[in-house]
This record gives sequence, C-alpha cells and structure tokens, in this order.
Amino acid sequence: MKTKQNSLVRGSALQITSRVTLILLSAALLTVAARPQIQQTLTSNPSWIPGDNLVTARAAQTATLLPSGKVLVAGGNNTTVLNSAELYDPASGTWAVTGSMAVARSRHTATLLPSGKVLVAGGNNNSDGRLDSAEVYDPATGTWTATGSMATARSRHTATLLPSGKVLIAGGGLYGSSLHSAELYDPATGLWTATGDLGTARGGHTATLLRSRKVLVAGGFDFAGGALDSAELYDPTTGLWMSTGNMSTARAGHPTATLLPNRQVLVTGGLADDGITALASAELYNPATGVWTATGSMATARSVHTATLLPNGQVLVAGGLNGNSYSASAELYDLATGLWTATASMATARCRHTATLLLAGDVLVAGGVRNGGTLRSTELYDSATGQ
Repeated sequence: MKTKQNSLVRGSALQITSRVTLILLSAALLTVAARPQIQQTLTSNPSWIPGDNLVTARAAQTATLLPSGKVLVAGGNNTTVLNSAELYDPASGTWAVTGSMAVARSRHTATLLPSGKVLVAGGNNNSDGRLDSAEVYDPATGTWTATGSMATARSRHTATLLPSGKVLIAGGGLYGSSLHSAELYDPATGLWTATGDLGTARGGHTATLLRSRKVLVAGGFDFAGGALDSAELYDPTTGLWMSTGNMSTARAGHPTATLLPNRQVLVTGGLADDGITALASAELYNPATGVWTATGSMATARSVHTATLLPNGQVLVAGGLNGNSYSASAELYDLATGLWTATASMATARCRHTATLLLAGDVLVAGGVRNGGTLRSTELYDSATGQ
C-alpha cells in the first residue's frame, strides 16, 4: 500500500512538472520569435545594454518570470512601501502597469504556482510591521485576489515551491527577533497549515529545492545575535527539519543560493557575523555528503547582490553593497574550475535589485538602490556575448 501511495505522489509531482514545462516551452517559442530584434541591439553593445525604465522606482521588490515570458515585478519600497506592480514584455522591451496589490509590501516573497498564477506572501509595510497577508496574481486578468493569511506575520522569510504543488514558507525576522516556524500553502484550498519548526530561528537566509526534493535552508540572521553558519534540510514526506553540515563562514544577506547542474549548491558573499562586513568568499554544498567546501572567492566582496544560473552552466553575480560602496561589477563562476572571471560591469551600481533569466537567455536586472536613491533603471545582460 505504501509503495502505491509513493507512486501516486511521484506521479502527481511529475504531472505538475510536465504541465509547467509545457507552458514554458510554448512561451519560449513566442519569445524566441522576438529574439532576432533584441539580438540585433545587443550585438551593437555586448554584454549589458540599458533597458526601458520601470514605471516606478523600486528596491527590495520581487520579480517573477511568468509562463508567457513576461516578468511580473511587485511591491518593494521607494520613499514608501509600494503596492503597485508592473509587467516587462521582452518582445517589446517595455514595462506596463498591471493591477496593484491590496496591501503595500516589501521584503516579501513571490512564488510561481503550477497554475501559472503568482502567490505573494508576507513582507513588511510602511509602519515597518510584519505582514501575515497573502495575495494571488492572475496573469489572465491582471488582477490580485486575497487568499488565506499565514498563521504568523513574517518578513525576510523564504518561499519554496514543493513537488506537491504546495509552497513552504520558512523563518523570517525583523528588528530584534527571528522565527523558528514554517507553514505550507495549499493552492487547491487557499489555506495555510503549520509544518515542522526550524531547528534554528533565522531570517535573511536562503532556501533551495534539491534534486532529492528536500529543501536546504542556509545561513541568515539570528536577529537577537548575528549571522549564522548553520544549515538545515526539510523533508516534505515527514514535514520535519534535520541539521546538515555547517557552512565554513557565517553569512547573511547572501540573497541567492544557486542549484548547479552537478546538483551542488553555490552560496556567495553576504554579510559576516558583525552584520556590516561584506564577504567575497563562496562555498559549495554537496547533498550527497552534507558537507560544505570552499570554492574560489569573488574579486569583489558584496552583499544584497544577485546570482543567476546562465544557460551555459555559469553563474552571473552582479551588483551589491560593500560597506558604503555600491557595486556595478559583475563576475562569472565556472563550475569546472571553481574560479571567477570578470565580465562587463553594469552601467549603474546597485544593490537590492532583482535579476531574472528570460526565456531567450538574457538576464534582466531591474531597480534597486544606489547612494540612498531608489532606481527606475534596468539593464539586460547577454549571456552569449558576456563570457
């Protein structure tokens, strides 16, 4: 009986994966058709070219690649926390306003659901309070609909789409406190249910879905203390967390942990235990052994940067903050050598921006902060010419 149930679970997960894959492949045909026009512009100025400005300057927003190939950007902050959202169309290279969220939010999460809709959850509002509310965006109508609220208000948490189609929300924290709790969102019912607590309270961490279907959570802040070096694994079959190997360096503000083609996870930069010093170091997690090993360090120490896995298997790191210095530099990580090489710098130094891999292979960088000012500017990195 247990074998039959396991087969049904695997079958369900494969069906979800197949549906999303078919949607994305269909969208890719439309995007590739528009590629020649974009490529003509890119080859005149290799690596980075300026893109159309955002309608609204914003930082600490979310950016989600939709099945259509468009990019949904939502919330973030400017002089105030924003509820507005906009869409980037790679075919025309332009931004357009779409429906606004019911609640202004920043440092929230956005998750593409198997249905093609987008779940936004938590974050903080204009009074610097945590939010428990959640909303779902429907690309077909361009509107947001309220869905069930989380049991716990949270910001700087993580959200991971599981093979079951549910979304795992874990941890979070703001101003002197951090959270152990985790919750699951079920798109079929619009409801949240509690799942196992993290072993260590944390916020500003990363979460990565491994090929084993477990979720790796690493680092972050214990907001009552400092940066963490610990890591944990969530098992969706039991709903429990278990400790795994510690990182060699405590770090937080390392915005992404990148699942590489060889199944290892690359973590880069971030803030040291003092919460001030930016790191240049990088390390790899091996799921087969549960061990972290150091890999080549970046040329530039950086936190609140972005990291994007390119179609060729390299990882593009761009921007970030080092003390009071905003970075425009970009680097490429080569898994085969474990080394970083410089690539062209962005036109604008920025941190707390977003980076989205488009279906055609370009990387869209949008918004962020520079010298205390929020940005409307965007740039496109061409992975074909930026090597």
